[in-house]
Amino acid sequence: MLAGALLGVATSQPGGQAQKGTRMTKADTATFAAGCFWGVQASFDGVKGVVSTAVGYTGGHTERPTYKDVCSDSTGHAEAVQVVF
Repeated sequence: MLAGALLGVATSQPGGQAQKGTRMTKADTATFAAGCFWGVQASFDGVKGVVSTAVGYTGGHTERPTYKDVCSDSTGHAEAVQVVF
């Protein structure tokens, strides 16, 4: 279940804005569940064209899980990174 809301806990805006002389007309969003979100987020932050990233949890059956809850592997959540590009 990658569609829907990402329960975000931190965001990053590596570039944040289009360079002078360019025009951003549309941004797309993708969500990736790929293990530890901090390393995945750091990798996407270095990619040209990425406007922002947010980390959090997707899926699961526990409302407002903590990092410790998710790491216990009992909530059904996956760590995820949402990327705006």
